[in-house]
Amino acid sequence: MGKKIKKEVEPPPKDVFDPLTIESKKAATVVLMLNSPEEEILAKACEAIYKFALKGEENKATLLELGAVEPLTKLLTHEDKIVRRNAMMIFGILASNSDVKKLLRELEVMNSVIAQLAPEEEVIIHEFASLCLANMSIEYSGKVQIFEHGGLEPLIRLLSSPDPDVKKNSIECIYNLVQDFQCRTTLHELNPIPPMLELLKSEYPIIQLLALKTLGVITCDKESRTMLKDNQGLDQLSKILETKELNDLHVEALAVIANCLEDMDTMALLQQTGGLRKLLSFAENSTIPDIQKNAAKAITKAAYDPENRKVFHEQEVEKCLVTLLGSDSDGTKIAASQAISAMSENSSSKDFFNTQGIPQIVQLLKSDNEEVREAAALALANLTTNSTANANAAAEADAIDPLINILSSKRDGAIANAATVLTNMAIQEPLRTVIQSHEVMNALQGPLHSTNTVVQSTAALTVAATACDVEARNQLRMCGGLEPLVELLNSKNDEVRRHASWAVMVCASDELTAVELCRLGALDILEDINLSVSRKNKFSEAAYNKLLNNNLSLKYSQTGYLSSSNIISDGFYDYGRINPGTKLLPLKELCLQELNDQRAILLVNSKSDISPPPSMEDKSSDVGYGRSISSSSSLRRASKEKSTAGFGSPTEEKSEPTSGRNTVLSRGAAKEKGSRKGKGKKEEEKVKEEEEVMAMPKMTESSPDKEWFPPLDPEFCVYVFEVTKSILPIVNIKDQIEALAKYVADKMGGRIPKEKLSDFSWELHISELKFQLKSNVVPIGYIKKGIFYHRALLFKALADKIGVGCCLVRGEYSRAWNEVKLLNEARKGITGSLPPPEEFIVDLMFHPGALLKLRSKEADLYRFL
Repeated sequence: MGKKIKKEVEPPPKDVFDPLTIESKKAATVVLMLNSPEEEILAKACEAIYKFALKGEENKATLLELGAVEPLTKLLTHEDKIVRRNAMMIFGILASNSDVKKLLRELEVMNSVIAQLAPEEEVIIHEFASLCLANMSIEYSGKVQIFEHGGLEPLIRLLSSPDPDVKKNSIECIYNLVQDFQCRTTLHELNPIPPMLELLKSEYPIIQLLALKTLGVITCDKESRTMLKDNQGLDQLSKILETKELNDLHVEALAVIANCLEDMDTMALLQQTGGLRKLLSFAENSTIPDIQKNAAKAITKAAYDPENRKVFHEQEVEKCLVTLLGSDSDGTKIAASQAISAMSENSSSKDFFNTQGIPQIVQLLKSDNEEVREAAALALANLTTNSTANANAAAEADAIDPLINILSSKRDGAIANAATVLTNMAIQEPLRTVIQSHEVMNALQGPLHSTNTVVQSTAALTVAATACDVEARNQLRMCGGLEPLVELLNSKNDEVRRHASWAVMVCASDELTAVELCRLGALDILEDINLSVSRKNKFSEAAYNKLLNNNLSLKYSQTGYLSSSNIISDGFYDYGRINPGTKLLPLKELCLQELNDQRAILLVNSKSDISPPPSMEDKSSDVGYGRSISSSSSLRRASKEKSTAGFGSPTEEKSEPTSGRNTVLSRGAAKEKGSRKGKGKKEEEKVKEEEEVMAMPKMTESSPDKEWFPPLDPEFCVYVFEVTKSILPIVNIKDQIEALAKYVADKMGGRIPKEKLSDFSWELHISELKFQLKSNVVPIGYIKKGIFYHRALLFKALADKIGVGCCLVRGEYSRAWNEVKLLNEARKGITGSLPPPEEFIVDLMFHPGALLKLRSKEADLYRFL
């Protein structure tokens, strides 16, 4: 045998690296391996990182800090399937970290991730790619990127995947995406309903639940509801409700049905198949609060349609809702109250709840839960709107006290609803009285100060409804409610401004409240509103006129018109025409002004019971200011005596000086007397007149410690007494007007022919009066030579005293006239409908007592000559 020769082993090539097995215990080392060009190393590194990331959130944050995300994104497009798969698995896990999601959006990897959803990719890649997208879709910016890169279509395709994890991740991502309206709009084109309905048959509850939630969102759109109905989706939903084992899906199934009930076609289909009755029975008999709540919500949504309300009423939905009001769950009570609120738009349903619903709702007003009280108040607000029977039923159930308590609630909705109920109830006077007795005006202070426009609007409307009585207005004024009400007039909200104007109009019905409103600036605000085309409304105009009717001096100055219902009272003064926006000074300030050369301010004042100033008591000790006047002569005598105690009155030519009192003569009267006396006597009279003028108290004198009274007008007191005695008893109204016109003309200088109108020196007479009185304010009774506007004012003032209806109209160039209405004499006593009364202008100048037809040539000449 030959000797065996040992075969020599060939050494490896010199340019080949010997294999090296490394065991790494540091994540940082493995992250460095992600940059290796070797596929095996990349695959193993990704596998190790995947296992590391699965262990918790801290590890995901560590990988982010080590910079693992950037190299991993490059591996998503690697040629090797295993490397690509492992990298995708890592991103599926890492994407749940918010910082990782933010970095992924910045690196714009969405296109690479969506590419992994291609049909040719492995199921496991589909699983983790869809998981990554599901995590990314939680945030809005992630949704936008997925939608913009066309991720919706492959996700819907994956709903038919055989792998349940892929289905679950895909439907979860779609659920997140459809929260955005734009995604829902695009979804309709992709026919998503059939695969979603298939998911309802899944053996995995989480997939069924996500599918129902997604359907609940997309069926908010009519197109999706139609698609669901066409694919027999309602049948599947009904089967879920009928299956007790699927009770964990009942709440979401009801939410989908609630959306579908908004369509009349779906409602009719359910009614025909008996599904609607089953639904109501299911809601009524269920013991699960969330199911009852969602059933009530379904009814609420559907009941916004009038036809649906009719169908519900036919199915006796009211009984079901009343039952739900008695639930132990506050959520169910709220939902049932909201459903009743929606159903109350149906008149038959509203009548049903009168006896079988309102008492239960009133009890909910006393709940400790603010949301329950708000929902109950909403239901009651709708039930009592345009229903006096329900308003009475609410009052009988003792709703007023809890409603007023809700006005101090912290929830604006509850306050607004309670205020609405109180407004609806206050329409009836008996209920309004009860509401007022509960100090509602005090309770409304908080709502009137609210910053919520709905609360402001309803509170102002409640004021308008409850402040119809003097006592209620006094209460509002005393508790400081007028100030916030006036502030609401400045609101930029149209409804708030309108309701505040309405409330001001109601409150301005009595003088005290109207004066206070004017003091707070309501008149100025309303005037400003009415000058704006966009801000004014009918109520702002009515409120302004109502306030003016309680301030006739301002009304006449601004509008130049007083109607027959505007009764001139003591203290009225005619300042003359003022422009809109110009402030009219009060009478006291005008009286205290220095004498000027402007138009005299005419004052109407028939009061005669004010004690004279102490400085003049020695001159008027024989005058009884507080006693009544029993005869014309005693009144005239008293007026003459008061003229010395007051501020001097020009005397008539026929009156003779009486010893013990001063008589003030106008310059014209003194001149006329002087013509009948000698020169010495004339000088004596002149000296005497000057002494009397110097001795006359000035109207501008006032002590700050004493109460101020408007200047007295004893002559006007005489006028009132005389017309009351001689003209008031006249039966025929036309005769009354003629007699009064002649009386006024006689007191103002008599008849003035047209051709001598320019010679009538009334300006000098008025100037003398202003000088003698040392005031710009001249009482109307002192004027003995009056032109058109003097006579018209005197006629109106005296006519109002004896109940003769007439208007006062201001014209141009010192013109003013009175308009009266008279029934056609030829038609008196004739039965049947009468023509409207004829309108006349009363001639007080050219032919005193003549009545000129309003639209005649003579009337035009009188007004505009």
